[in-house]
Amino acid sequence: MIRNESSVLDHYQAMELAVSALLIEKGYFTEEDMVAEINAMEKRTPEIGAAVVARAWVDAEFKERLIEDGTAACESIGLDMGPTRLMVVESTNEVHNVIVCTLCSCFPRMLMGIPPDWYKSENYRSRVVREPRAVLKEFGTVLPDGISVRVHDNTADMRYLVLPRRPDGTEGMSQEELAKLVTRNSMIGVAIVEAP
Repeated sequence: MIRNESSVLDHYQAMELAVSALLIEKGYFTEEDMVAEINAMEKRTPEIGAAVVARAWVDAEFKERLIEDGTAACESIGLDMGPTRLMVVESTNEVHNVIVCTLCSCFPRMLMGIPPDWYKSENYRSRVVREPRAVLKEFGTVLPDGISVRVHDNTADMRYLVLPRRPDGTEGMSQEELAKLVTRNSMIGVAIVEAP
């Protein structure tokens, strides 16, 4: 059984181990299956989402497919999205998008890995829907008054990904170079992609 480094378990860790052991005992999956899934989860990083964003910036047809059906577009380039429905919202010179999960911590993990702690915090989850500009400012993102802010709420079966605005001055950059500019926070919408 997988254990944490501390010998003292809190309530939730003990419950997790008990449920895992029961499911293994009942034959729903093996310990090897569980280890393989944990290893697969650890390979999911923001770099995957950054590559998707960069491709959309350089490939207009892919961008159109991505906005129309994010799940199908990602699967067309070999990404396994599982049962998740991916909605892609594009930030422009007129609209800035930001994502949240107001109930828990639903997050496009297939493209960005584990959500940051602040994303899961009650502070972020409750405030970004009420005062998005104030929250964005705390991240260093100050938007002109003429740009409207739209907040999108992830759900158990639907996740959002922000397609950030491509920064000016990056026209000669390759897809790989562009991907290095894209951050997890820009795909959540609390940051803007900056030119180098």
